[in-house]
Formats: sequence, C-alpha cells, structure tokens
Amino acid sequence: MSERSVSKRKQQKRWYTVQAPEQFDRETLGKTTADEPDKVLGRTIETTLGELNNDASENNTKLTFKINEVASDTAYTEFIKHELTRDYLRSLVRRGSSKVEAFITVLTTDDYRVQIQPVAVTTKRADASQEKAIRRTMIDLVEETVKDRTFEEVIDSVVEGRLSSAIYGEAKDIYPLRRVEIQKTTLEARPEEVAAEEETAVDVDEDDVDVEA
Repeated sequence: MSERSVSKRKQQKRWYTVQAPEQFDRETLGKTTADEPDKVLGRTIETTLGELNNDASENNTKLTFKINEVASDTAYTEFIKHELTRDYLRSLVRRGSSKVEAFITVLTTDDYRVQIQPVAVTTKRADASQEKAIRRTMIDLVEETVKDRTFEEVIDSVVEGRLSSAIYGEAKDIYPLRRVEIQKTTLEARPEEVAAEEETAVDVDEDDVDVEA
C-alpha cells in the first residue's frame, strides 16, 4: 500500500466522543476513532467511579461500559460491569479473619439478567455454620432487593453502596463484620437475549422420558 493511500485512510477517520449512560449523567468517558461509525459499536471503555465523580477515594471501583449506539460524532454506551480492584479487596482481609463470598444470578423487573458477587469480611475467624449463615443472608437480601427493581435501580444500589450497607446491617448480628462490599456486578443478558433464550428453551414432559429400571 502506498504512503498516499495510508495517509488518505487516516484522514478519513473520525473522532467520536464516548459518553456514559444517562444514569451516570452522560459524563464523557474519552474519545475513540474509526473510519466508519459501525466500527465503533461494541468497543468497551473502562474507567473508575473516582474519575466519573472527580473523587480519588472512589478509584478502587472500576466501571466498564460498552458502546451500543453512534449518532453524529457521539458514541453512547451501556453499563456492563462493576468491579472492585484486587488491591482494595486484598486490603480488606486480615490474618485471622474470614472471607465469605456469594455468586447470585438474578433477573430485574425489566428482564435484565445480572450476576452480583457480594463479599463479607469478618473481624475474626468465623466457623463453618456462621459463614454459611452469612452467605445465606447475602443471597436472600440480594434476591429480595432485585425482585422489585429495574436494572438501572439495581446498578445504582450497587455503585452507591446501598446494597452492601443493607447486607452489613443484616449479617453483622450473625458474626462481627469488618466490611461488606459488592466485589463484582456483571450484565449477563439483556431483555431481548433473555426472551430469545426462553423461546428456544425446550420443556421436557416427564411422560416423554424413558427411565431404565
């Protein structure tokens, strides 16, 4: 390819300003370049809550957005993941304490499927029954919280710390806790994807299944 062709291709590329979703006040996430708008779709942008809120104390929270629409020179995004940094999570766990985790997949009222991963850190070593009770409390509270909320409301509750605070309030009576956090939240499927999965799911009647004696 000649230098002239390469130069012409570079000149054809445009810069697009990437914006966060409306629930994050359409904050600018950065810029990306492409020679065609369709090539911008699907790109992911990672930032921190601290950068969005101009608050360095929140830099331990990472947010990932995916470009799903392009209009003129602006690229719009959707939320796909929230995650705490590994360094921050390691700093919570002290010698002689217990780390209790749960992995909960839930469906919001507007049919988004989300996996939420809370973690509780105790002040001292908890026994197996106490850890089990804390985990059960985390699961029950997450499921109870999500069943009456939209996707946007769930993400707000996670990012703003309300969900982790609610878990702390319920679980601290089981065993003294040092901290409760939502360590990761992931969008697993959008409404149209959930609907498609339901349409292709095959219900098997027990009468149609041969069981060997």
